[in-house]
Amino acid sequence: MRQIAALPYTTAADGTMQILLITSRDTRRWVIPKGNRIKGLPGHRAAELEAYEEAGIHGIACPAAIGRYRYDKRRRRGDTREAVVDVFPLAVTGHLTQWPEQGQRELRWFPVADAAKAVDEPDLQTIIAAFREPPAHPGWFLRLLLAIREWQHGRTGMLRWFHALMPKQGRFFDQFEEHAATLVAGADALALLLKGGPDMATHVRTISDEEHRADDIIRDVLLDVRRIFVTPFDRSAITDLIGVMDDAIDQMNQTAKAIALFDVRDFPSQMQDMSALIVECARITAEAIPLLRSLNLNAARLHDLTERLVKLEGHADGLHESGLKALYEQARSGNPMDFIVGNEIYSHLEKVTDRFEDVANEISGLVIDHA
Repeated sequence: MRQIAALPYTTAADGTMQILLITSRDTRRWVIPKGNRIKGLPGHRAAELEAYEEAGIHGIACPAAIGRYRYDKRRRRGDTREAVVDVFPLAVTGHLTQWPEQGQRELRWFPVADAAKAVDEPDLQTIIAAFREPPAHPGWFLRLLLAIREWQHGRTGMLRWFHALMPKQGRFFDQFEEHAATLVAGADALALLLKGGPDMATHVRTISDEEHRADDIIRDVLLDVRRIFVTPFDRSAITDLIGVMDDAIDQMNQTAKAIALFDVRDFPSQMQDMSALIVECARITAEAIPLLRSLNLNAARLHDLTERLVKLEGHADGLHESGLKALYEQARSGNPMDFIVGNEIYSHLEKVTDRFEDVANEISGLVIDHA
């Protein structure tokens, strides 16, 4: 039996994350909103519908599943059947006052670690636990141990061993994380913008504000690169990473500008799905960036995160191609200007996902060079 599920989450300003769990109607154990696949409806759209019916929430579901888990589903006639559930991350944007299964289940927000412990299925525990909290910053003693280990293994010269012991000057890690926060805020606003509605001007303004905030951050980074003596990575690696991150928010802003310029109000499902992928890319980037503070300890996790970023970009390419094809077919019997305008928006959305792939490549390069 194939099913779908939503993994509802919210992220606070400090980067901490919470997961929404609900109780099942029969056993009252903690689960996530799930149900059977719906014919003619993509998996993530069906997951959005289940989240609405069972938990009264709405949000932005990523079209690419984050994983799958198995459980034994008890059927009405008393026997059980194994169900395989594809899980789609759902960035919650609101909670309704009324919904179909209201009062039939208990709803509760959990910290990530507590949510992973609350569910029974081992694979689901692993999926939830993958939403990591920001790691603690390594102290001087841990840096010393890592530097000694690298020196003993002959992987670095004496200069890099000494460099690893030196306190890192500047605010590069803080600046990276502040910039990643602008990506998350901009991506959320972009996804809401492509849903249409009366608040589109507000979302355009939010994206513009975040782009200006990102400009201030990258300006500070470039100044620090020139004046700071000891940097955590090669100076070119620092400027390359912050540069591609800034390109991502720039392209979000260009998308919003194009929508406002041409006064577009309705968006096809492929555009909305690409924006949902961008939300997931921004979330992953915001998780990956703090891990750069200790590359040796986090190399494996960074590999997993960058691998998912690359896969999401590939998924976006498929949406871009199918969206352009549908747009062309509509324009042949309608207004050709619709294709020109739509192609402009698609182009910017694709460039956003391309820049996140560049972020993944820059992070992978840092892991290879320093971990």
